[in-house]
Amino acid sequence: MKYHSVIVTGRGSPEVFKIVENDLRTPHAGEARIKVLAVPVTLPDVQARYGQSPFKIKLPFTPGYAIIGIVDELGAGVTHVAVGDRVAAFMGYGGYTEYIYWNAAQLIPVPAALDPAEAVTLLLNYIVAYQTLRRSAKVKAGGKVLIIGASGGIGTAFLQLGKLARLKMYGLASPSKHHTLIEYGATPIDYHTQDFVAVIRQAEPNGLDAVFDGMGGHYFARGYSLLKRGGALVGYSNPLSVSRTLKHLSQVVLFNLLPNGRSASYYGTSKSRLNRRPFLEDWATLFQLLAEGKIKPIIAAKFPILEAAQANELLESRRVIGNIVLLAPELL
Repeated sequence: MKYHSVIVTGRGSPEVFKIVENDLRTPHAGEARIKVLAVPVTLPDVQARYGQSPFKIKLPFTPGYAIIGIVDELGAGVTHVAVGDRVAAFMGYGGYTEYIYWNAAQLIPVPAALDPAEAVTLLLNYIVAYQTLRRSAKVKAGGKVLIIGASGGIGTAFLQLGKLARLKMYGLASPSKHHTLIEYGATPIDYHTQDFVAVIRQAEPNGLDAVFDGMGGHYFARGYSLLKRGGALVGYSNPLSVSRTLKHLSQVVLFNLLPNGRSASYYGTSKSRLNRRPFLEDWATLFQLLAEGKIKPIIAAKFPILEAAQANELLESRRVIGNIVLLAPELL
C-alpha cells in the first residue's frame, strides 16, 4: 500500500512544494502508525520553508508542526495506546502527510468527541497563548494586557482565553480585522496608522500587567515600556536567525537587570522536549475548555492535506483571521 506526503524541495514560495508517494510499512518497535486527520497550517511552517530560522531544517522536508489522527497500527512493545485511539503528535515538522510514524510514548491523548479541525489548533496556537498567559506572565483575572499581533491563530487564542479570564485587552491588528477584536471585548489599535505606545499611555497611565509580543523587532522594547511595576513582557515570535536570537537574549538580560520591577522573557515550545508534564496538563485543560464550549477556535479555511500549497498561499496573504487547517478528505 501507498500513502502521500507533501515535501519542500527548495527555499521560497509555495511553488517549492511537491507531493510524493511513500510505501506504507509496518511500525517499528515502540512506534505507532497514525492516519492523519488534521494538521494546523502555521507561521513556523512558512518560516521553515523560507529557511527563516536560527536552525534551518535540511531539504527536503515535510512541514507540519503537529497532527491529530487515529492510531492505525502499533509496533512491538506498545501497550498504553490501542488501534483506533484518537491521538496527537507535536513534532515541529512532518505533519503534511496522510500517515505518520511516531514514538508511541510521545503521543498525546485527544478526546474522540472533539472536532479534529478545532482541536488541532490547540496544539500550537492555543498552547502558546495559554502558557504565556498562565505560566510565563501569570496574569490574574481583571488584568490589563496588550496583544501585539491579535488577529492570527495565536492572537485569536489570546482573545478567547483573555475574555475567559476577564482581562482588559488591547490588540494590534489591521483595520479589516478590528471587528474580531471588538467581538471578544478587546480595544483594537491600527499599528499602521496609530502609535500604539501613545494610545496605551493615554488609556492606561499606570501601565499594563502584561504585553504579549508575537511580532518582534522594535515591538519588544516598545511593549516593555508600557509595563507597570511588576508587569511582564513575553515574546514568542521566531527570531529568524542566530544573530537575532542573540540580540533578543541580550535585550531580555538587559531588561531584567533594570531596577524597575518589570520582567521580560521569551517563550518557546522547545521546552516540551525537556519537560512534557506542563504541556500535557495544559493540552488536557484546553481540550476540556473546547469540549465545554468555553473556547471556539476561529477556522478561516479548510483544505485537503495534499492541497497544502494553496493553504500556505492563503496564510502568506495576511488576509486570514484565525486558523487554517489541513484535513483528511473524509472530514471535508
